[in-house]
Amino acid sequence: MKLLRPVALAALAAAAGCATSDRSFDGHLESQSAPRRACAQWYRALDEATEAAGVGDAQYARVAGFPYLRADRLLASLRERAGASEPALQAFAERLRDLDLESRRYEIENLPRERLESLPGVKGSSRDAAFRQTQDCSRLLREIDLAKPASRAALLKAVYVPDDYSDASRALGLYPISRLVFIAGVRRAEEELAAAFRGEPKLPAGASLVRYAPPLSPPMARTAVAAILGRAELDALGYPALSERELARIAAAYAPSFEVAVSADYDRFGELRWRRDATVPSVDASQAVVYVHPAYSRYRDGNGGDRILLQMVYTTWFPERPPSGGADLLSGALDGVVWRVTLAPDGEPVLYDSIHPCGCYHQFFPTPRARPRPAPDPAEEWAFVPQTLPRVAEGERPVVRIASRTHYIENVGLVRGADSVARYALRDYGELRSLAGPGGRRSAFGPDGLIAGTERAERFLFWPMGIESAGAMRQWGRQATAFVGRRHFDDADLIERRFELDLGEPLQ
Repeated sequence: MKLLRPVALAALAAAAGCATSDRSFDGHLESQSAPRRACAQWYRALDEATEAAGVGDAQYARVAGFPYLRADRLLASLRERAGASEPALQAFAERLRDLDLESRRYEIENLPRERLESLPGVKGSSRDAAFRQTQDCSRLLREIDLAKPASRAALLKAVYVPDDYSDASRALGLYPISRLVFIAGVRRAEEELAAAFRGEPKLPAGASLVRYAPPLSPPMARTAVAAILGRAELDALGYPALSERELARIAAAYAPSFEVAVSADYDRFGELRWRRDATVPSVDASQAVVYVHPAYSRYRDGNGGDRILLQMVYTTWFPERPPSGGADLLSGALDGVVWRVTLAPDGEPVLYDSIHPCGCYHQFFPTPRARPRPAPDPAEEWAFVPQTLPRVAEGERPVVRIASRTHYIENVGLVRGADSVARYALRDYGELRSLAGPGGRRSAFGPDGLIAGTERAERFLFWPMGIESAGAMRQWGRQATAFVGRRHFDDADLIERRFELDLGEPLQ
């Protein structure tokens, strides 16, 4: 089918790149240099142990033939820039290495002791020693590969993040035809969701409205945020170099309040935990917790400008979406709300958007500094905007109203100051990738990026759209957000394709 031809060509190109890069790694395994050969064998053993234990981390994509590198969608979009200069290529490779080390740290933490002991050269089941070996070997292999033109070229070809859509499912489901039926359903669902924003949200009988504010922290002026972003040294790829302390301060400064209609325990968000013999993480709501991490979006303005914008992503977890009665296709274990803010270089929020952790219900909340672009195809999920916001003044933050049971967003307001006595704690999203439990550490997510046991019955209806286990909770980087079309929450060009941003003067 013509519709599938570009995807097929991309897959063939990726496969060709994989073959070349695999030969590059074979060279390490067959090397006459003992340290080089030992490092290649280390990665092979580590990968085998990780796969056998089922503790692989799926947040980033592996780079075929380069087991010490992983990529996200933004880095994959920068391959052309990386190949344009030596500093850019070095920065590119170092960021790919950083992503792999980040994932390896969690994978090593989650390895069962017997698997850890099987690794060559690891004494006393030392996870720290295993991670140091990984660091040392990644540094050595990176230096060797970047010194050879053939390996450098193979690297640039191999950096690829596959999307989370199955072309086979779409072909079997007659996607070119079935998409017309599904887009009609999507439009009806959008209208139903938008209706909640047109009036005062109704509180269900017996429910109470609880507002959770972010942690108390020293106020941070926009000028301070702009100064941090402005003085951050940009690497050759255009990434701002921000410290963990700076990111934590920015995360606290832009954290929203959540106003939740609470009918029962399923409306109380909190910390994910592993209980004894549990197959699904449970939510401990004794302390309201919001998980946060930074993200980046690429914005090219059409006038030669090409910036990388800082985003902050906030995730809440509810114990379940309870059934509404009868055959409820959407109910199941765990639910949540993911809230993201995109910042202009001057520190002002220009756009908010949100999904549930399944990738469902993608909604945009633009300010006047983000003007929607028209959809290239009306029969495609593009940018659903149920509410626009005014410019967000200094000291203001969003209040996100969340419905009982469904956990749909019903309204977004703005508030200033201490608006609640109930406060949530901010926690690093990375904690979800290695949670302590009675039997050792485990990720909340499986090697496929899904949380096992959170499957929804809707998957039996929506499979022709190509999303595996539609409705199941997903890890960052694995959240497809459109049934019709192709769209991911972390697409590098998600924002620039859908909105024209005003990144000019700060708000006075």
